[in-house]
Amino acid sequence: MALKAHKIALRPTDAQVTWFQQQCGYARFAFNSALADFKAGLSAGVFRSFIDLNTRWNQRKKELDWAGEQDQRAALHGVKNLSDAVRRWQKKQNNFPKFKKRGSRQSYTVEGYQCKVDGKSIKLPKIGTVKMFSALRFDGKIKRVTISRTAHRWFVSILVDTGIPTYPRDTRGLPVVGIDVGINTLATLDDGTKYENPRPLKRYERKLAREQRKLSRKVFLSQNWYKQKRKVERIHYRIACIRKDAHHKAATAIVMSAAKIGIETLSVTNLLKNRKLAKALSDAALGGFLEKLKTKAETLGIPIVQGGRFFASSKTCSRCGEKKDDLTLSDRHYHCSNCGTSIDRDVNAAINLKHVAVGYTET
Repeated sequence: MALKAHKIALRPTDAQVTWFQQQCGYARFAFNSALADFKAGLSAGVFRSFIDLNTRWNQRKKELDWAGEQDQRAALHGVKNLSDAVRRWQKKQNNFPKFKKRGSRQSYTVEGYQCKVDGKSIKLPKIGTVKMFSALRFDGKIKRVTISRTAHRWFVSILVDTGIPTYPRDTRGLPVVGIDVGINTLATLDDGTKYENPRPLKRYERKLAREQRKLSRKVFLSQNWYKQKRKVERIHYRIACIRKDAHHKAATAIVMSAAKIGIETLSVTNLLKNRKLAKALSDAALGGFLEKLKTKAETLGIPIVQGGRFFASSKTCSRCGEKKDDLTLSDRHYHCSNCGTSIDRDVNAAINLKHVAVGYTET
């Protein structure tokens, strides 16, 4: 099964926007209801599964007069999202889920069989045809459809099973590539190639601060407050788009020219504890870039090899292996006192990560 997703901006009518908002609220209500049931169960020493939570929700919604008018799949996925969040919490992948407040990120999901795409439009359950800004790129069976709101714009994310199996790409003749990621330069390859970090937050920081100050002066929940809030949301959306575009372009260029990739193991949580670098690290979003790189490499069948968590790729000489413990972040060049090598510190780290990838053998 080859799954591909396409996120497309929508052109809904006012009535359709109202419907979207209602379904997002319904999904949020179901999520919060399931979370309350789960927490009550934990207090009583009972761990409630998705089936238990969904059964309790089905009983509860019978008491809601307005529930019958809504799309029940939206609520079902709301409960499922809570169950998935609990599962990730069990695996220590995230914190314990919190109640969703009104006005938080809005989205709801329906099943693919309920929807039909025709050119630049999509037919959704109970609301009918909604116009899209572009056509779906993939042919195949629609598995799932999610409607979401970002920066006062509505989007549809369509998950499609193309039915075309993916095969590993022929990488004969392509090199093993080592990659060092950083704040100033998003990615540095072992051959010296550099992909610059656009740093969109730094670019829009003053404008964002100005618009946020204006928002703080507005009467809370007034019409002017909502108008100003939309301006702030649009800036955040612009920042996210610039960052995501740079990440996708760099990741695509790298995986298309590599037979195997060596990267470092980053602990983003620990890195963000450095107050001096936290803002720049958040702006670079290195964890997000590496996730995109891994996803694209996996799709093409390109192995990713990660260096050990405590592997000092920047402090180790890529030529003789000598370790330079006194190397600081301000030192942009690596000078080895043992063999005399002088090299850009990021390129040196990338070469070391390439050595890790070259020496790795699957067992």
